[in-house]
Amino acid sequence: MKDKKTLLSIGIIIVLTVILGVLWFFIVHAVNNSKGSPGVNGSMSPGNNLSSVSYSSAKEITSDEDITGGSYSSTSSNQNAILVSGNLRSNLSDITVAKTGDSDDGDNTSFYGTNSAIVAKSRANLTIKNAKITTDANGANGVFSFGGSATTNNSTSDGATINISDSTITTNKNNSGGIMITGGGTMSAENLTITTAGTSSAAIRSDRGGGTVTVDKGTYKTTGKGSPAIYSTADITVKNATLTATASEGVVIEGKNSVTLENVDLTDTNNTLNGQSTTYKNIFLYQSMSGDAASGKAVFTAKSSTITTNKGDSFYVTNTTAEINLDNNTIVNRDDTGNLLRIQTDSWGKSGSNGGTVILNMANQKAAGNIVVDSISKLTMNLTNGSSFTGAINGDNAGEVELVLDDSSSITLTGDTYVKSLTNADTSNSNIHTNNYKLYVNGTLLK
Repeated sequence: MKDKKTLLSIGIIIVLTVILGVLWFFIVHAVNNSKGSPGVNGSMSPGNNLSSVSYSSAKEITSDEDITGGSYSSTSSNQNAILVSGNLRSNLSDITVAKTGDSDDGDNTSFYGTNSAIVAKSRANLTIKNAKITTDANGANGVFSFGGSATTNNSTSDGATINISDSTITTNKNNSGGIMITGGGTMSAENLTITTAGTSSAAIRSDRGGGTVTVDKGTYKTTGKGSPAIYSTADITVKNATLTATASEGVVIEGKNSVTLENVDLTDTNNTLNGQSTTYKNIFLYQSMSGDAASGKAVFTAKSSTITTNKGDSFYVTNTTAEINLDNNTIVNRDDTGNLLRIQTDSWGKSGSNGGTVILNMANQKAAGNIVVDSISKLTMNLTNGSSFTGAINGDNAGEVELVLDDSSSITLTGDTYVKSLTNADTSNSNIHTNNYKLYVNGTLLK
C-alpha cells in the first residue's frame, strides 16, 4: 500500500508540474509579446499583420487626381474620409475634411492609419494645401502617411509621401495625432496649425516602422496627457515653429530615432503622469521595449531654440543610449526642484541594466541646473566654443561621469560634484569655479 501511495503521489506531482510548466510558458509568451504601456504614445498590443488590415473610405483616390474645393466626411467606424492609394500623384487644395466614428480597430489606427481623416499608402504621393481637417473620434489621426511596413526597421517600405502646407488640423479625442507616419512613410509639413485634445495624441506623431518628418513654421499644441508635441519613432526635424504641450512631455524619442529642433520655441507643462511614467520631464529619451523602435542611440539636437520647462526635469534619459546636442539655445526651467538632466533607471527594461548612457555635447551653450546620474548610468559631458554650465554634477557620487572642457568653456559649481575623469584644455583649471564647493576627480579632491 505504501508503494502504491508513493507512486500515486509521484504521479500527481508530475502531472501538476507539467500543467504548471504549460501555464508558465503561455504566461511568459504573452508577456514577451505584449507591447505593454509605453508611457506616452498609447497603443497597447503588437497590432495585426498588414495582410489582415482592410481599408474603407468615403472618398478613395486610386489614380492621378487633383481636387480643388469641396467637403469630405466620414461618420463610420474604421473608415477614412479620404484614402489615397497606389503609385500616383494627387493634389488636394481648399478642402474641408471631417471625421467622426470611434474606431474599434486597435493598433491598426496607429500602425496603418485606419480611421484617420486622410491616409496615403502604397507609393502614393499626396500634396495638401489650404485644408481644414477635423477629427472627433477615438483613433482618428488627422493626416497619416503609411510607408508600407509596420515593422520596426521598415525594410519593405514603399515610400508613401505627403506634402502638406498652410492647413489646420484639429483632433478632439484619444489616440488621435495631428500628422503621423509609420512604416517608413514620409511627411513634409509647412505652416500648419495643429491642436490635439485627447490622450496619446501627439501633434507630430510616429509609430512602428517610423520614417521621416520635416516641419517648417506653424504652431503645434497638445492638451491631453501622454500627448507630447512630438513623439518620435522616426527621424523628425522641426524648424521655425512653436511647440506647446500643456499636460505632457514636450518631446519624446523612443529607441534608435531622432528629433532635431532649429529656431523653435518649445514649452511644456508635464503635470499629468501617463502609463508607466514615474517622473515629470520635458525632453524624454527612452526605450519602451514595445517593439515599435529598434534599440540603439536616441539623438536629440537643438540649435538657436528656446526650451522652457514648467514642471520636472528639462532632459530625462532611461533604458537607452542617447546623444544630446545643444547649440546656442535658451534653456529655462521654472521648477525649483527640476534638474537640467536626469539619467537613471525607471520602469522600462530589465532592472539593474536599464539606466542610461548619455553623451551631452554643448557648443556655444549656457545651461544651469543639476545633473543627476544614478549608479547604473554614465555621462560624458563635452563643453566647447564658449559654453558655460552652472550646477552640480553627480552630487550623490552614484554614477560615472567624464567631464571634458575646452579652454573657452567653464563650469561653476552650486554643489559638490563627482566625476570619474576630467579633461581640461586649460591646464590651470582656471575655468572651473568651485564657488566654495568641492570637485572630486576619481575620488581625489581637485585643488
